[in-house]
Amino acid sequence: MLGKGRKVSGRGETVMANYAFGPGEDDVVIKHRLLTRTTTTRGEPPLKKLQRKFTAFVLEVEKVEGNYNDCAKLSKAFLQELSTFEIPLLKSKAVIDAHLREKENFNELKDEINRQISLAQTDIEDLKKQLEESKIERQHKEECEAIRKLISAQPPRSETQKSIRDIEKEIAALEAENTAGSRLLELLKKQFALLLHVVDELQNTIEEEQKSWIEEMRMASEEQKSGMEDTNGGSDAMAVD
Repeated sequence: MLGKGRKVSGRGETVMANYAFGPGEDDVVIKHRLLTRTTTTRGEPPLKKLQRKFTAFVLEVEKVEGNYNDCAKLSKAFLQELSTFEIPLLKSKAVIDAHLREKENFNELKDEINRQISLAQTDIEDLKKQLEESKIERQHKEECEAIRKLISAQPPRSETQKSIRDIEKEIAALEAENTAGSRLLELLKKQFALLLHVVDELQNTIEEEQKSWIEEMRMASEEQKSGMEDTNGGSDAMAVD
């Protein structure tokens, strides 16, 4: 048991030495061993077993004549072993073919999914554009509705025109009143200017009359004073006489 264990350990070390390659080379080695079936997890590897049966058959054939029975037995054993070795190969080929078909189906499914994804992305872009257009259209409808409500809130056109005519009449009346007021104001200005002129003339007349009256009063006072002096002088002359 210990010797067998060491043998297995030795194989393990050999396997580890054979696997001392890069990742790509490891895949090549594993693929080669699976195809040639040079390794197995239980018993002797099938290819080595087939090689041993073939070697035994060839050695037996190369011997002296008279060993036909042994050659037949070895040939039959070799053919049986070859058939046994071929069955897993056929199974592996069937599995590989199934895997290839599955891979093709997967690639087709992948292409179909990619195509559907592309179509979905195109649909999404179209829907985005439609959404933006719908938003703009909705905004325009809301603006039109607001304008319609604003127009509906306004009085009818006939009432508006009647109001405009009434306002125009009021403006014409106010303009007429303004014109009349301007004329009246101009007349009042002229009358006031005339009044000021009359007042000025009257004041000048009064001043002239006052001056004339004062002058008359002065002259009358001087005449009275002169008359009094004449009277006093006649009295003195009478006294002297």
